[in-house]
Amino acid sequence: LLLAYHDRSDGGLFATLCEMSFAGRVGVSVALDALGNDPLAAVFSEELGAVVQVRRSDSIKVQEQLKRAGLSRHSIVLGSLNDSDRVVFTHAGNEWLAAPRRAWQRAWSETSYRMQSLRDNPACAQQEYDRLLDAEDPGLGATLTFDSNKDITAPYINKGACPRVAVLREQGVNGQIEMAAAFDRAGFEAVDVHMSDIIAGRVALKDFIGLAACGGFSYGDVLGAGGGWAKSILFNSRAHDEFAAFFARGDSFGLGVCNGCQMMSNLHEIIPGSELWPRFVRNASEQFEARLVMVEVLESPSLFFQGMTGSKLPIVVAHGEGRAEFSEANGAQRVLAAGLVALRYLDNHGRPTETYPANPNGTPLGITSLTNTDGRFTILMPHPERLFRSVQFSWRPDSWGEDGPWLRLFRNARVAVG
Repeated sequence: LLLAYHDRSDGGLFATLCEMSFAGRVGVSVALDALGNDPLAAVFSEELGAVVQVRRSDSIKVQEQLKRAGLSRHSIVLGSLNDSDRVVFTHAGNEWLAAPRRAWQRAWSETSYRMQSLRDNPACAQQEYDRLLDAEDPGLGATLTFDSNKDITAPYINKGACPRVAVLREQGVNGQIEMAAAFDRAGFEAVDVHMSDIIAGRVALKDFIGLAACGGFSYGDVLGAGGGWAKSILFNSRAHDEFAAFFARGDSFGLGVCNGCQMMSNLHEIIPGSELWPRFVRNASEQFEARLVMVEVLESPSLFFQGMTGSKLPIVVAHGEGRAEFSEANGAQRVLAAGLVALRYLDNHGRPTETYPANPNGTPLGITSLTNTDGRFTILMPHPERLFRSVQFSWRPDSWGEDGPWLRLFRNARVAVG
């Protein structure tokens, strides 16, 4: 029956209710009369206690259970939500302490903002702090142009065929299990392939229809994110020939995610149609960014995003070097005009953005995924493989079923194989 719970500790009832209001982005009205004649003590006492939120229709039921547990005399109805987006404490019928929720939240966040300004990029710190001024911020949302519950791979999976995809990893890569699980769910046979297998000749890429380069920190990003991994391919004759032949095939496909995105971007000289791809450098915030952000699927030839164009939905990011850096000053505009951008970051209003933290790395025009000209090879910094089930989202619409919308990306690959 509980919708929310927060212990009364540091800051007392005032801080507790404010923090609950911040998390829900909603106002709350509280009457202090039942807590005694001293509202100051009632609001700032840090004695043991807790605040719970329940539906109004469940209030009597909850109070009955508290009574049966012998807690009736310790339980007080404090108040309810309001539509004014204000945190209001009243006593004896008068407003005793009240302000807009945003004003309290700015005060609550100021210490963190000032520390962040000293530690990180101060411009990014200011942008995140100013985000609290947006009274109309709707928060995360989701608009899908496809049915995420529809299994478009069913006609192919029912044939019993499981095309093989090489799930690549290198020293420091850590996302191979999630990647394999996502491809497995879409009807592929996911095969663990370490780079040492290819370099030693134990595994040949000609035996696979697809490859997936996974996230992590190959070689500790010592030569730049994904740089060491890419050089282990470019400067080893066997590996170079294996990958070049794979990319040149007309029936192969590849996906690079996070560290794999960074690595594949450094292989553009052997990936046909990827000449406009950027490299990926340190986030503008100067920090590792791990958060849920909004993206838009743009129209592109990428086989992974077919049928998803126009969708706006959350995705998780986790990287320290995700800012696209193009070799030419107008590189971002060129690749966007060429229709090779598959994903870009949005703010909560659905607008393309370069503002932190909606754009977590400061990449130009919000660009975070690119494809080559024939759509067979796609790179992206976010992690769709971490969200192929709805339960993996920290926030999602209640209407979503078991399959997360990002599973469609992997199912599209299965359909493309046929």
